[in-house]
Amino acid sequence: MGQHINLLKLCVGAEGVEDLVRWQASGRSVAADGLPRHVTRMWPKREAEILAGGSLYWVFKGVVLARQRILRLEEVDRGDGIRRCGIVLDGKVLRTQAMPRRPFQGWRYLAPADAPADLDMSRGDHEDLPPRLMAALSEIGVR
Repeated sequence: MGQHINLLKLCVGAEGVEDLVRWQASGRSVAADGLPRHVTRMWPKREAEILAGGSLYWVFKGVVLARQRILRLEEVDRGDGIRRCGIVLDGKVLRTQAMPRRPFQGWRYLAPADAPADLDMSRGDHEDLPPRLMAALSEIGVR
């Protein structure tokens, strides 16, 4: 697989990872193919790099806590003449180590070297702590 780039996006309205999982399981973000999508107004200029193995990293209340692999980008037409980008995601939400992020609008590119590592769920790395506490613990080296 070639050099890839990731996307970083705020998960607006969600308190934590479980809210994202519930939203996607409800079917409201899922298309006919059964895959979840996130629709955005901007089309990434670095599409080839994203599709070379990139993920969408989700920010909850100022903290990156999860990611989903990006499968493809597709045009979304809502009949209003605005070209939108549907980011088609793998249905599996992977939890990551907590990483603080300042608020921003839209999405940002995230280099693989700057992305948080996945949590090892088999080791019990997942804890239901508030996102900010998880980020603070991560910053001081406690997982």
